[in-house]
Amino acid sequence: MSREIRKYTVFKKSHRLALDIYTVTKSFPAEEKFGLISQMRRSAYSIPMNLLEGGMRDSEAEFRHFVNIARGSCAELLYQIEFSRDLGYINTEKFIQLSTPCDEIGKMLTRLFQKLKANS
Repeated sequence: MSREIRKYTVFKKSHRLALDIYTVTKSFPAEEKFGLISQMRRSAYSIPMNLLEGGMRDSEAEFRHFVNIARGSCAELLYQIEFSRDLGYINTEKFIQLSTPCDEIGKMLTRLFQKLKANS
């Protein structure tokens, strides 16, 4: 039951956000290399990766499970963006540029999850 996940808007937005997270974390302090930088990058690319992996699964229930994992990663990333602002690693403008799409992606994933759950 292969799905064309790369055509989903939520995939495209999450891929773009992951790229943006990689770019912005390049300016974080070197001491964060194995801490916040690593965590943010993993959370960010975990969203589209879980969508892709779930899309290749055989059942809607399995797909729903991976969408739910992506939701968790998105929630983690949203907090990490906030934490980065509070530490002074990003300014308010960059916070808005990153948190707004992250929040939108979270809402999209929740709608997708609920749709899959209702269809089960």
